[in-house]
Amino acid sequence: METHSFTNDLITESSPYLLQHAHNPVNWKPYNEAALQQAKKEKKLVIISIGYAACHWCHVMEHESFEDSTVAAVMNKNFISIKVDREERPDVDQTYINAVQLMTGSAGWPLNVVTLPDGRPVWGGTYFRKNDWINALEQIQEVYSSEPEKLIAYANRLEEGIKSMDLINLNTEDISFKDFPTEKIVAAWARKFDTENGGFSGAPKFMMPNNLQFLLRKAVVENDTELLKFVTLTLDKMAYGGLYDQIGGGFSRYSTDEKWHVPHFEKMLYDNAQLVSLYSNAFLITKNPLYKEVVEETLNFIATDLTNEEGGFYSSLDADSLDENGKLEEGAFYIFTLEELQELLQDDFNIFKEYFNINSYGKWENNHYVLIRKKTDAEIEKEFNLTTETLRQKKEGWKKTLLTYRNKRDKPRLDDKTLTSWNALMLKGYADAYKAFGTRKYLDAAVKNATFIANKQLQKNGALFHNYKNEKSSINGFLEDYAFTIEAFIDLYQITLDEKWLLLSKKMTEYTINNFFDSEKHMFYFTSKKDPAIVSRNFEYRDNVIPASNSVMAKNLFLLSKYFEETGYAEISHQMLKNVSGEIEQYPSGFSNWLDLLLNFKNSFYEVVVVGADAPKIVTELNTNYLPNCIIAGTKTEKNNPLFTNRFVSGETLIYVCENNTCKLPVTESKIAIELINKKE
Repeated sequence: METHSFTNDLITESSPYLLQHAHNPVNWKPYNEAALQQAKKEKKLVIISIGYAACHWCHVMEHESFEDSTVAAVMNKNFISIKVDREERPDVDQTYINAVQLMTGSAGWPLNVVTLPDGRPVWGGTYFRKNDWINALEQIQEVYSSEPEKLIAYANRLEEGIKSMDLINLNTEDISFKDFPTEKIVAAWARKFDTENGGFSGAPKFMMPNNLQFLLRKAVVENDTELLKFVTLTLDKMAYGGLYDQIGGGFSRYSTDEKWHVPHFEKMLYDNAQLVSLYSNAFLITKNPLYKEVVEETLNFIATDLTNEEGGFYSSLDADSLDENGKLEEGAFYIFTLEELQELLQDDFNIFKEYFNINSYGKWENNHYVLIRKKTDAEIEKEFNLTTETLRQKKEGWKKTLLTYRNKRDKPRLDDKTLTSWNALMLKGYADAYKAFGTRKYLDAAVKNATFIANKQLQKNGALFHNYKNEKSSINGFLEDYAFTIEAFIDLYQITLDEKWLLLSKKMTEYTINNFFDSEKHMFYFTSKKDPAIVSRNFEYRDNVIPASNSVMAKNLFLLSKYFEETGYAEISHQMLKNVSGEIEQYPSGFSNWLDLLLNFKNSFYEVVVVGADAPKIVTELNTNYLPNCIIAGTKTEKNNPLFTNRFVSGETLIYVCENNTCKLPVTESKIAIELINKKE
């Protein structure tokens, strides 16, 4: 049995990130009321150190500083030290990210902040070398001992700054979204498009799936061929890049260079979830077999590496793993030498080398290669005189051989906590993949995960938990948990027609309005009124790598207003969009999910209602089309819901295409319904 010189209070936590620090000589405490009260009682400054399990530089700082007894002695003498997993506590993370942003102009992880005993920040930054960290702490402690009023005055100013960062004002102007200048906005945004490599100019390069979802929709709905070309170029290049795991499926978090070649190798659930949705939607439009391959391989990776027995999804895989010398190295699990590849692939190496650029284009460092593509399958087939089927079999064989070999290596560490918000994103990914490909196991995985959330994370009053591990949920849900779960359950209803998911969506929406909604500003706070504020209670409304919880909630309210004829929901959604409309024009990439909602108001939006014995079959047919501008509802029998009243005709299955509750004559074929939905005004 392993013995440790030190054990601190993190030993009872379930987060893998916190448990990684449980044997540091630092007297770490988890973020809770007891730790904060101790700081107040002992009048000590607080160190709040925030990171996450897949964060490379978090591990570096731990090894250099937090495992060092000299550093620990300084921290333990004068400070209460609190470790936070940012994924478990996005509320704590956001508050102190904002603070460091204000103090230094930039922020990231690891995030290290010193606060007064009451939690208000006075100093902070990201990664620090050992000596810099010790010197900074000693200086702050010196000021706190000799001139505490200086720190208190600074904390007061900073508190005002934090409170003003996510301020939202109620917009009372009359705004016509029909006339909103989306053309002008996208034209200005297009100046940042990388038309050679796809994505957005500069490095590092993040995938930003939500940006691409909006641009894809705008391109298709408004028949903008140039914009569609840019989106598909981006999707192709990302799928060809080293950012995509060419052997095992799934995407890394971002690329360190402009051509999507060398990633920061951690794999996050939330990225892969959104990319499955994006590539599935793009397949509906283009029928590009590459997109199908990406979805299949990514979902295979999710099923193999990130799914538990209950149907819940784990959070991430680390970037680092042990190399052949037993040293922790970033990307060690994923890279190959020329000699390894030659030995493994033998006679096929010449084709493989050309396919995955085992040349100067694909070379990384220390004579290692990150697999990256440049040519299409058709180009490779022509070059080597191969049939499509032969190349397909070869690719399958290469991947199998390399995967078997790779799996003998030390695997990256798994963050096996389950987060409700990220699970809901993945559930939506499975639902979108089922729409596109009709693969039964995708539907089964979606239903299993939704059942897991409904049984384990959702309480009888409509409240959600945020986290789950070892049969335990300990943190109350944040707005992101409600927004993404409601969205995923609406999506699940549209493929199953099981009304249970729609009713649960409405129940959670009512809970969210009662506990998160600010009736003055007409926006939702990130935290429930039942939880204490950290410095201040903020609104999260700018879209990022993950869409903002407020933008998702506004979309949910719009859709649910159609399902339940709840005009109050539609009014809140409309007002929320009005509140952010001023910022949209200045910074469209931070408001792409809001822009997606705006298209619902700008263009025609339909309620498509299928009633009759063949409703499930018709709905499945409808779902194989890209239909971002409608809701779908269906029933095999007579029902009294607003959408179904007086629409059942015995012995027939009828499709009603309606706009604002005004319906065209019912039709009996999905093909005709699609024509009605896609008819240009």
